[in-house]
Amino acid sequence: MNEMESVKKKVYRVGIYLRLSDEDRDKQNKLDDSESIKNQRHLLMMEIDKHDDFILVDEYSDEDLSGAGTYRPEFERLIKDCEDGKIDIVICKSQSRFSRDMEVIEKYIHNKFIEWGVRFIGLADNADTNVAGNKKSRQINGLVNEWFLEDTSNNIRSAFNAKMRKGEFISPFAAFGYEVDKEDNNKLVVDPVASEVVKEIFELYLKGLGFTGIAKYLNNKKIPCPSLYKYQKGIKLNVISNRPREQIKWTTNAIKTILSNELYIGNLVQGKRTTVSYKNHKIKNKDKNEWIRIENTHEAIIDKETFNKTQIAMQERTKPSTKTGTIHNFSGKVFCLECNHYMRKKNSSKHEYLVCSNNRDGYDDCINKDSIRYDLLENIILEAINSKIKKYYDEVKLDNLVQTKKNNRFESKINALEKRKNDVNKKIAQTRKYLQSLYEDKVNGVITNEQFKDLIGDYNKNEDIYTNQIKEIDEEINYYKAKQDSSLNYKEIFSKYETLESLNRVIIDEFVDKIFIGKLDKENNKRDIQIKWNFE
Repeated sequence: MNEMESVKKKVYRVGIYLRLSDEDRDKQNKLDDSESIKNQRHLLMMEIDKHDDFILVDEYSDEDLSGAGTYRPEFERLIKDCEDGKIDIVICKSQSRFSRDMEVIEKYIHNKFIEWGVRFIGLADNADTNVAGNKKSRQINGLVNEWFLEDTSNNIRSAFNAKMRKGEFISPFAAFGYEVDKEDNNKLVVDPVASEVVKEIFELYLKGLGFTGIAKYLNNKKIPCPSLYKYQKGIKLNVISNRPREQIKWTTNAIKTILSNELYIGNLVQGKRTTVSYKNHKIKNKDKNEWIRIENTHEAIIDKETFNKTQIAMQERTKPSTKTGTIHNFSGKVFCLECNHYMRKKNSSKHEYLVCSNNRDGYDDCINKDSIRYDLLENIILEAINSKIKKYYDEVKLDNLVQTKKNNRFESKINALEKRKNDVNKKIAQTRKYLQSLYEDKVNGVITNEQFKDLIGDYNKNEDIYTNQIKEIDEEINYYKAKQDSSLNYKEIFSKYETLESLNRVIIDEFVDKIFIGKLDKENNKRDIQIKWNFE
């Protein structure tokens, strides 16, 4: 070999990673590079130019994405290329541009990169895995960046909570029936088109049509479902479906969601869900008692009386007819006087019947074995309602009737439930107090770690049981409060009816709470029928 021949110099393949952070969003057009990205690229290219043995092989740029360890497509591509041996050196403006998550820093910069033979350089903070003694400063920077992330996350959560408690709308998209106000994105305004569909959904349900029946009705009328309606208005939603967007239709779940949403009576209920942490973005549901509920924040589409009737009907109804999707007039209202089981509807070639459900599928557990004809029951209830109308269709009696509603039977039931709830809350407080003393015993060496684990497991189970009891009691209280609110409107109900010629589901819901059917007396062919009214 000629002495003048130079030894072939090693060349290092360099990948530069660029990331736009929240504090430097300055793009005029989303397709353009931001000034921050341009400046980062210029800085890193200058560094490469300083080294004859550095050669740029690829650029990885994530814009509009967080450095908090969430999925970043270009970051993932960089990691894959490093693992595949395509990159020798990764250069960033700083370690925080690579990631603010200490777990990510430890996993890749301090472990995987060393395993793969990849050098990491952060220019602004002098991070360099080739420099001895540099690791501690990199780890300190990593901790500072993680603390910054945690503080930022907490500040954002606090700001959102403050907005929600002030009754401000914080979601980027409004529910079907509303729009985000163009002048104030924390306020909702009624969508004149979609709101009419919402009104029709409530009306159809109270007339007896079930979730499936309403969905079929809307689809047959070619009324676009919420996601399609928003898409047609130019609102971009991430909709996960194996169907083309234009083929997405109304579903039973969409109908149920609308019918149970307090938003339509002017109330904002927010904070129903949260993420596990600022690092783990998995969604988890929060308990109802943690929801933030503010009343009368925007114009209502549905009046409270209609909404309350709907909530009661949703709890009381049985399944609709599979053929028509319609709930029959007495669905969820009729029960056996002898055993308290519900009366189910049966059809024959001539008539429709109601029969005690406790005598089905070969069981013979109730003495009320004879069915009652559906049309005969309708006539009995119609006559009873007309009798009540005649009795109360008098202004003086109406005033007295409404006055007594303030102390109606629901009040005592609600008070009893509130007392039960207080008792359970006391048990929870006692449990937590005991857990505190248990922990102190462990710290002081009175009990061993093993004993502590066994005891705390039992008491955690008890607290879960008590928490579930609170949820059930709250649901029952809300049910009776809705019934109570509904019962206070009977002056208006009696005033609008003089004589009824026929029944429908709306009328029955207004007047009747429950109907109890007794066994048939074979000697006189009569049976005891008791009506539990909503107003007495």
